Amino acid sequence: MSARKTYWDFPYPSQRMPVLAENVVATSQPLAAQAGLRMLLDGGNAIDAALAAAIALTVVEPTSNGIGSDAFALVWDGAALHGLNGSGRSPSAWSRSRFAGMKEMPRYGWDSVTVPGAVDLWATLHARFGALPFERLFEPAISYAEGGFAVSPFTAHRWAETAEPLGGFDEFTRTFLVDGRPPVAGQWFRCPELAATLSAIAETRGETLYRGELARNIADCAAADGGVMTAADLSEHRTEWVAPISLKYRSVRLHEIPPNGQGLAALVALGVLRHFDMASLPPESAESVHLQVEAMKIGFEVAQRHVADPEIVEGDPLQWLDEDYLARKAHCIQWTRASDARTERFCDHGTVYLAAADAGGRMVSFIQSNFMGFGSGVVIPNTGIAMQNRGFGFSLAAGHPNEVAGGKRPYHTIIPGFVTRGGRPLLSFGVMGGHMQPQGHLQMMVRIFDHGFNPQAASDAPRWQVTEDNALYLEPGFPNETFEGLQNRGHRILSGQPFWGYGGAQLLHRRDRGYAAASDHRKDGQAVGY
Repeated sequence: MSARKTYWDFPYPSQRMPVLAENVVATSQPLAAQAGLRMLLDGGNAIDAALAAAIALTVVEPTSNGIGSDAFALVWDGAALHGLNGSGRSPSAWSRSRFAGMKEMPRYGWDSVTVPGAVDLWATLHARFGALPFERLFEPAISYAEGGFAVSPFTAHRWAETAEPLGGFDEFTRTFLVDGRPPVAGQWFRCPELAATLSAIAETRGETLYRGELARNIADCAAADGGVMTAADLSEHRTEWVAPISLKYRSVRLHEIPPNGQGLAALVALGVLRHFDMASLPPESAESVHLQVEAMKIGFEVAQRHVADPEIVEGDPLQWLDEDYLARKAHCIQWTRASDARTERFCDHGTVYLAAADAGGRMVSFIQSNFMGFGSGVVIPNTGIAMQNRGFGFSLAAGHPNEVAGGKRPYHTIIPGFVTRGGRPLLSFGVMGGHMQPQGHLQMMVRIFDHGFNPQAASDAPRWQVTEDNALYLEPGFPNETFEGLQNRGHRILSGQPFWGYGGAQLLHRRDRGYAAASDHRKDGQAVGY
């Protein structure tokens, strides 16, 4: 393969072509993508489309997100880029002593649950930039929850996989299993209780979840089951507008949400790669993959030490993007030897990412997540609300910036990405999947901006993934000489990673007129437009 491909080449066994249109949506589930498209066809803008898709995803892909999720967004409003942090805090009664003697934070139950922030982000984002009535955005989701939908294949697989450890949670079993079993692909699934919950959220613009009946239901459920989340914890939650952090790479600039998200890891890694001529190295070559992997290890090292609640962390995260610091880190990479820097990384398999854009120039990069599948296993009775388990993202290391405490936001894996050129919007994208997310951002940036790939080809390309214990997965499609070259450099190559373990990408690339929209073949989703 040559080192540089033209934009309209498709060098991989692609199952899809990019969608070319002036108004586009890309998500991980087709019904949600079409929910967004319906808003655009009805005169809504990209913000309306993104929100309708996100709301629909809580119904049609409950294995990855729900009413109990957190969310983040990057939004180009036609003139400027805005960031929103929709992550919730831990219950105020949490303390280090509550988790004394544990080796890690709990994965399930109320002691893994933080305040859900997605719903408030929906209302906050719509209040500023939405065009259609807020209630209109809920209509597709309510219809699917009330009348039902056919479960898509990948979602069915994840349903079976993520439901297995939650069998001891009675309300989860009653709400999300059918006759005690996960629904299979093509099976019709309904959740009328979730339809009623979504209707209440639509009518109150989310107030019921934080300061109304649903908030009281959540607090009562926590008290009955030994949790300590209170109505006050919910009522104090607010979505925060944040200034994105960014780094220039070649002729473009990558923007990420600042900590407590791990977007900083992608920026650090990309900043290290600036010091190498990546365009001269074939993207599937051992040399290119080695440099990317080594840069990513540096990014993870910075993130693990410094990503935490921004109200707790001392210092500016931009200090880790200082050019002298990045140059020193680049100089430390050995061309012929893999490093062994080990850091803790969080695997989540409960995230959805979506992107939307319209003919008026507005673009949205949006991500929403339960963390691990259905989350904590806690389902609020008679509501269809599965509570996230983001509390697992806290550290138990004394003195660490991310050490568990009350009223604090944890380290977050979910990161929306956005690229500009010359101060103008160019690419809205994300690669859902835990610690794969910054790795996916890095690989998309190299494929598109070093090698000229279109977004679908960039998504179709085989991916690599650095694991928690510093091993390396290579997706099928890399040449044999790449495997050998990486092993000769000391990389420990693993096999057996399922195809969905390499993340799920959605990308919208702005053209001279309209967009090229792409959706990952590793998910159920699709790109749509008109």
